[in-house]
Amino acid sequence: MNETSILRALFDTAVAAADPAECLPRYLPEPAKGRTIVLGAGKAAASMAHAVEDNWQGPLEGLVVTRYGHGVACERIEVVEASHPVPDEAGFKAAARIRDLAAGAQEDDLVLCLISGGGSALLTAPVAGLSLEAKQDINRQLLSCGASISEMNCLRKHLSGIKGGRLAAAAAPARVVSLLISDVPGDDPATIASGPTVPDPTTREEALEIIARYGLSVPDDILAFLHSGEAETPKPGDPRLAGVETKMIAAPSMSLDAAAAKAKDLGYDVMILGDAIEGEAREVAREHAAQALKLAGERTAGGKPLAILSGGETTVTLKGNGRGGRNAEYALALAIALNGDPRIAAIACDTDGIDGSEDNAGAIVTADTLARAAALGIDPQAMLENNDGYGFFEALGDLVVSGPTLTNVNDFRAVLIG
Repeated sequence: MNETSILRALFDTAVAAADPAECLPRYLPEPAKGRTIVLGAGKAAASMAHAVEDNWQGPLEGLVVTRYGHGVACERIEVVEASHPVPDEAGFKAAARIRDLAAGAQEDDLVLCLISGGGSALLTAPVAGLSLEAKQDINRQLLSCGASISEMNCLRKHLSGIKGGRLAAAAAPARVVSLLISDVPGDDPATIASGPTVPDPTTREEALEIIARYGLSVPDDILAFLHSGEAETPKPGDPRLAGVETKMIAAPSMSLDAAAAKAKDLGYDVMILGDAIEGEAREVAREHAAQALKLAGERTAGGKPLAILSGGETTVTLKGNGRGGRNAEYALALAIALNGDPRIAAIACDTDGIDGSEDNAGAIVTADTLARAAALGIDPQAMLENNDGYGFFEALGDLVVSGPTLTNVNDFRAVLIG
């Protein structure tokens, strides 16, 4: 296998480790005396619902909402597709119905919640007085200001009637079991999809600080709401959430471990940098390039090649008007920093198959990336400054286009040193 094939095999292995068909069935709870109501949101919600249907004995009903293009046909559980990362009317209506289904649950019922990354934008139920349009505008500002996922979710929770534990609170006193696929650094259930079924440790004061920190434009009546006690979310110790069971069925660390095993099978030594790496995509890329160059220089002749693996979720502060998500930005910055070193190749992809809002999962960097760009008259630094990683790698034919993977355990990066 050449380096490009090896890189793609490592990515595919990481994704397969988080496939709901493989990882969900063993976590299913016992059926309830009453109804079993399946509710869910996220990029993996439909594939999770399909896995439930394939492995459940007895009646089922419910509704899940997923991103456009990520739907899977189910027989008993309704699947709605909606917009991500900026919410739309379809997600707004689905969230209201999901909340109503939870509120209609009785004590003998089981509410099985299927939660995965992307659920924050898809499960949109603004607090009273906050229009969908205003919520969309705040979401766009959060996506472009460089806020971390935890900061985004803190504000989203306090502007939502369903996130931050409010979905589980609505279902009380029914039994609530949540199956989660993590896409966040640290795998905190309160952060995944903004934690609709778990207590929220963040506060409305923190939400107000985030607005001030990034200079977000928020309507005066919403600021007034955030200053009121009504904005506070259910906290740890809330009796309505006391019986909620939360099970992590897939996480970035599991996918990195699977990719590491694959790399070892292919003859590589493995270094895992961690599954919770955050920061500006281009800065993280420069750090990884410096580390790879140092390790390449320290290698002894005849030694095993090395695979450096990492996960997490970087951010991009938009300054240009180009195309491309955080993985294309990382890959472009990495290529520039490596400067054509013949010993190093890399891949950076989102495990959901969609990097930002484009049709690619990410991109591959090879030793001749910059040389091929120069032959085409492409200035990589100018493309980076325009946040146009997609355009750069599209011109080279080095985009990774997997299509929606129907799961989501955040970003996957592999740097090979041969």
